[in-house]
Amino acid sequence: MPELPEVEVTKQGVSPHLVDQTVRDLVIRNASLRWPVPDICKNIIGQTIKQVRRRAKYLLIDTDAGITIVHLGMSGSLRILPANTPVEKHDHIDLVLENGRVLRYNDPRRFGAWLWYELPEDGHPLLSKLGPEPLSDGFNPQHLQQALTNKKKAIKLCLMDNHIVVGVGNIYANEALFAAGIHPQAAAGNIDIDRLTILVAEVKQILAQAIKQGGTTLKDFTNADGKPGYFAQKLHVYGRGGETCTACGNLLSEIKLGQRTTVFCGVCQSH
Repeated sequence: MPELPEVEVTKQGVSPHLVDQTVRDLVIRNASLRWPVPDICKNIIGQTIKQVRRRAKYLLIDTDAGITIVHLGMSGSLRILPANTPVEKHDHIDLVLENGRVLRYNDPRRFGAWLWYELPEDGHPLLSKLGPEPLSDGFNPQHLQQALTNKKKAIKLCLMDNHIVVGVGNIYANEALFAAGIHPQAAAGNIDIDRLTILVAEVKQILAQAIKQGGTTLKDFTNADGKPGYFAQKLHVYGRGGETCTACGNLLSEIKLGQRTTVFCGVCQSH
């Protein structure tokens, strides 16, 4: 599943091609996504795109009339193409621009979403209860300590809870906990402020590095230029269960936490 860096890279890739462009049409070839694509999405036709933003893993396409909310789901991707580019399998939606180009949405598994909202996005049920962005000042050790107070749940599960902080998915939760030396099963409420300070710093650094390098290479993800990300070359634990730790040489352990694969080093992550 594309995580925050991949979505941010997609935003950065498509934004220059969309901002200040007027929408000529919205072609919906298959409305059967995670939620049925509502006809109201066509309210964007005739509107000029003001900006493209990211909130958590959602892309928000702003116009004066409302907001198109796009989620890439597990396998979705967005490409900027000439309007006459032949349609391929799983090309479900085209946002057609007056300049002769299209924003094309491809999603083989159809777990993504295209929605329309006319009020401030903070009022939308998908966005109203989200925690702070991990790269913002709102995500800091004090916020994290307060959010984790008295929580016995595993720290990794809390780190992936969008009510606590958005966008720290499975890949980057594994990597940040390794970098901070924290065991993924540690009770969240027992981690002291000094260790949380290290964890917050590592989350920010790892996500920023992944964005800079173009997003992690995943089987179903390519960015807006059709080029994969390269951060996968830098992964220390994710996807490496049973291999040797890059820091100490110990064999990495692999378990399931919240039905997600979790890889860690029992020596380096002892806290």
